[in-house]
Amino acid sequence: MSAYRIAVFASGRGSNFQALVDAQRAGVLGGDICVLVCDKPQAPVVGLAQAAGVDTYVFQPKDYASKEDYERGVAAELARKGVQLIVLAGYMRLLSPVLVEAYSGKIINIHPSLLPAFPGKDAIGQALQYGVKVTGVTVHFVDGGMDTGPVIAQRAVEVLAGDDAETLAQRIHAVEQRLYPEVVSWFTGGRVSFDGRKVTIVE
Repeated sequence: MSAYRIAVFASGRGSNFQALVDAQRAGVLGGDICVLVCDKPQAPVVGLAQAAGVDTYVFQPKDYASKEDYERGVAAELARKGVQLIVLAGYMRLLSPVLVEAYSGKIINIHPSLLPAFPGKDAIGQALQYGVKVTGVTVHFVDGGMDTGPVIAQRAVEVLAGDDAETLAQRIHAVEQRLYPEVVSWFTGGRVSFDGRKVTIVE
């Protein structure tokens, strides 16, 4: 039986990408990261992928007439690779129906808040500004909206007295890097089912 095939989409430093690679190397991911998709050729995550021996599909959106045009190229590459799950890991673009519809129920994202609180950009800054005592991390399905898909898993992170965006982000990112590989392993193990917004993890 061939390995479960995973594509990771990322735009930046790649800390969650590296956590997924490390989990694969440790034998706990349950699948094969077969391609990194990146919209920024100079992003550090591209170097991480090359160092890990992961194929890359790198493009610049400005080279295309529309989002749909470059996503068709991405979709063709995913089809060639036999991708079964798309994992967004700091990918800073909303997906169009080209990918969302083709991979419905097979695209997940991680967000640094307890959704539906603080969607969109700067979720950590939003949480600090609002004055919440607890925030956290959410892994959710992608449905084309801004962090609106059904919730798969959440972990709480306490906001400590004296926290600023940097100190809170450090603790949130540490939780992300543990949770995301775990959730991906649920997919590779066939443990995730959902009906509407209700997501069930089979034990």
